[in-house]
Amino acid sequence: MFSELMNYLTRCFRPRVVRYTQGGSDAGGKQDGLLWYKDLGKHLNGEFSMAVVQANNLLEDQSYIESGSLSSNDSGPYGTFVGVYDGHGGPETSRFINDHLVHHLKRFAAEQQTMSVDIIRKAIEATEDGFMSLVAKQWSTKPQIASVGSCCLVGVICNGTLYIANLGDSRAVLGRAVKATGEVLAVQLSTEHNAAIESIRHELRASHPDDSNIVVLKNNVWRVKGLIQISRSIGDVYLKKPEFNREPLYTKFRLREPFKKPILSSEPSISVHELQPQDQFIIFASDGLWEHLSNQEAVDIVQNNPHSGIARRLVKSALQEAAKKREMRYSDLTEIERGVRRHFHDDITVIVVFIDSNLVSRASNVKFSNISVRGGGVNFRPNTLAPT
Repeated sequence: MFSELMNYLTRCFRPRVVRYTQGGSDAGGKQDGLLWYKDLGKHLNGEFSMAVVQANNLLEDQSYIESGSLSSNDSGPYGTFVGVYDGHGGPETSRFINDHLVHHLKRFAAEQQTMSVDIIRKAIEATEDGFMSLVAKQWSTKPQIASVGSCCLVGVICNGTLYIANLGDSRAVLGRAVKATGEVLAVQLSTEHNAAIESIRHELRASHPDDSNIVVLKNNVWRVKGLIQISRSIGDVYLKKPEFNREPLYTKFRLREPFKKPILSSEPSISVHELQPQDQFIIFASDGLWEHLSNQEAVDIVQNNPHSGIARRLVKSALQEAAKKREMRYSDLTEIERGVRRHFHDDITVIVVFIDSNLVSRASNVKFSNISVRGGGVNFRPNTLAPT
């Protein structure tokens, strides 16, 4: 059955492969069909590798890395910022976060001349408030934007400290060396907010004790109000403000009973980790990667291969697993065009950040030209909502 399907898809949906380099170097990354990648770059604390593969008709994943000054006036603090934003319902929210969050963070850092949990939380809150204002402004002409949202995974390395903030189910995983054995073990740094996790269901029920349907098992998948798997996000305003859960929003998003308090939260889980010499690298990725690779499998791949192209290698490993699950060849999977591809895997974004302990220890004294790279993809009109 799959061979017949693949023959049809190959004939009808063969992608156009484009290879290009921006700016005369790979500073901006390269595009190869639905795959965008930057194999290797340098940040203040080491090296990094990025890759994005598109599955949706419109790329809903957005990503960004910036290193150097983390303040808006180009003074301290200095460090590296990483963002992975996995959108759903369309690309508007993830694009908005990519355009605004780092600027809010740099503005607050400039005011305080430092980096902290509070600054990261305030930057995320300002981004959420900004998107809510956009929804209110566009509600009369573009009401479906109220149903668009995004997970938000942020990492900041500054003065030897790693901050991880998360809303949703993207994931940050540390590769930590064990001196006694030489192994590199996977340590998950982010807290996930997905109704598939029992503790999240308990959290939702405790927050909404009068709502027996706050989490519903639908088609063997736990969903908040039977609609969405994640319990925290940026956007998804239709589940945060009742005035946006009404006509002309599509019926499938409208709740039968009005709600008095937000159903989804925009409060991030934030952890702080003092970097140690045995901390080798961090893998930041959207859930498209973790659907197919375990934390330790991903860490093993990074540990056992060269730095250059490692994010692309992780994406390929995930696609190989996706193909195997559907009993098809990897080469056939890569022939499937965007949109149709979503039936086989999700958009996948991976950023691997290597940590050089020598650079971490003297980062505040090292002169470093600011770098910033935005994860790529096939570009479409910026105001296009995903098909429903």
